[in-house]
Amino acid sequence: MTDTAYDALRTYIESTTEIPEALADARRDAAEFGLTVPDEMTGQLLATLAAATGSPSNSTGAVAVTPAAGVVGLYILRGLGDRGTLTCIDPEVEHQSQARNVFRAAGYAPSRVRFLPSRPLDVMGRLAAGAYQLVYAEVAPVEMPAILQAAWPLLTPGGTLVLADALLDATLADESRRDRDTSAAREADEMARSLEGAIVTRLPLGAGLTLITRR
Repeated sequence: MTDTAYDALRTYIESTTEIPEALADARRDAAEFGLTVPDEMTGQLLATLAAATGSPSNSTGAVAVTPAAGVVGLYILRGLGDRGTLTCIDPEVEHQSQARNVFRAAGYAPSRVRFLPSRPLDVMGRLAAGAYQLVYAEVAPVEMPAILQAAWPLLTPGGTLVLADALLDATLADESRRDRDTSAAREADEMARSLEGAIVTRLPLGAGLTLITRR
């Protein structure tokens, strides 16, 4: 697919998708904070992944490790069953406060979302192992290997870890790149492909999206 065709397809998807008011507001808020958010194609994928396991009658869970929890969380909550809960992790209290307002405006009960205003690696080890069907992580490249190690045990069978912008716009393929960010992202990519019982899918969304699913 050419770049022109890809852009045209993305434009078509965005133009034929009805964006809820709460999501539009969340995107505007994220822009004011200068936060990176998933595009509509990635967001729809997150909703689908959240809905892929479990059922409305079963309690299911997801984790969003991102400053842009308002946007990411709305997509995930759309896919979760009625009893599904979302855990948002980010050290910035202001970001989490804004996300709380977003979810309230969208009509989600406070019990559907919990907020952990901490560094992700400080609290992820305290989450229940094997209890989450989806973990979304948007972190600095240097943190990707550690986040992968912390998130993998949290997944239930059939659950998926989504590493946002994990391929750094394909700079991983440039063997001459030895800077810290590229080396760390390359390490995470190799680590993902070496996990026993993992199905790894890499997609050209954002700067390169990596999906790691537990069999």
